[in-house]
Amino acid sequence: MPDADELIADALAAARGTDTRAAERQLDRLVVGVGVPGGPAALDAALVARLVRGVGGLWPRGWQPADLARIAARRLGPAAGRLVVDLVAAQRRVQPDPVPGWWDDQLAGLDAAVWWDDDRRYLTAWAAREGTDRIAALREAVEVLALVEGLPPIAVLRPPPGTAAPAAATPRGGSGSRMLDRVRALLAKAESTTFPAEAEALTGKAQELMARHSLDVALVEATVERGDVPGGVRLGTEPPYPGAKALLVQEVAAANRCESVWSDDLGFATVLGFPADLAAVELLYTSLLVQATAAMLRGRTERRARGGSRRTKAYDESFLNAFALRIGERLRTATDEASREAAREQGSDRLLPVLAARTDAVRERMDDLFPGVTSKRLAVADEEGWSSGTSAADRASLGGPSGPPPRAVRGGRATR
Repeated sequence: MPDADELIADALAAARGTDTRAAERQLDRLVVGVGVPGGPAALDAALVARLVRGVGGLWPRGWQPADLARIAARRLGPAAGRLVVDLVAAQRRVQPDPVPGWWDDQLAGLDAAVWWDDDRRYLTAWAAREGTDRIAALREAVEVLALVEGLPPIAVLRPPPGTAAPAAATPRGGSGSRMLDRVRALLAKAESTTFPAEAEALTGKAQELMARHSLDVALVEATVERGDVPGGVRLGTEPPYPGAKALLVQEVAAANRCESVWSDDLGFATVLGFPADLAAVELLYTSLLVQATAAMLRGRTERRARGGSRRTKAYDESFLNAFALRIGERLRTATDEASREAAREQGSDRLLPVLAARTDAVRERMDDLFPGVTSKRLAVADEEGWSSGTSAADRASLGGPSGPPPRAVRGGRATR
């Protein structure tokens, strides 16, 4: 008689195939736990154990908890995403030290916690929590297992848990937490206001604060023997319009002296840069995506009121692409102004070599992690959407002169 591991392997192989009837037959065998000592409870424990091992095996391959939860929800649905979050929490119990603080922060951000009493009863408890049955829970678990064991390696942005790593450098210019709190407050107001001029001023002030803070940190770091080094974050670019979101990531990254690579098949963009700059990119991207979406919906409503075309997809995508490109211009203007002010105060001969060295370090990190990236061109599919998106970006970001939008632009670096 087959044991639990054999039944799980058979169900996994069938799930990976194209014969849906065979997959259902293997799932039925899992439901009853045919021939497994201890019955269904023992089989569930074996399945959870294999899932936890699979999750732990992804950390040395570059995956992080947020990445895994994101791709599970993207490919399999929200329930699978919640199942993965539980598995991440279960894996944390057995994760060898050292576990860096940022890892536990990421788990806290996912609300990952072991809420069940016994792994032998986990799937039953999960089914009850989800308002479904055991058959559906087993199907979800097998599909998640197929996903987890089939994911490719990705760039290792930080040393994973369980590996010895040098202590992370802390910016000597201060953590910037107070500044980041001010920026969050400004951006929250920019997202909530219905007055474009107010959003413009608030977003502009936020960029100004972050750009100046980054320069201050860079100057302090240049005076110490062991300063910060470039790191990375991954930002989700989920449908709809993932390409436009990736372009927004790229533009915000470039304005904050970072590099960006879009992995469209995995649903995220990787941003490389120094810690203060990465924090700025995360905050701005999240806020500007909210602002862009709200402006797009207002523009769509106004367009329909005028009796315009109902080709919503082309309009929306062109709107968001134009918004991203114009907002990038505005943010770069703010960064350049902050750099000029800092150069006047600190001296160009002191500041410019520091910025050049940091730019070189980020590019070197990019070349090490992504040696084969290519560029992607954008095409304008809807003139009205492009014009409206450009105008919305003018209102949402810094003011200043600008020329007409290009018909086609060189997009962000994208993986093959």
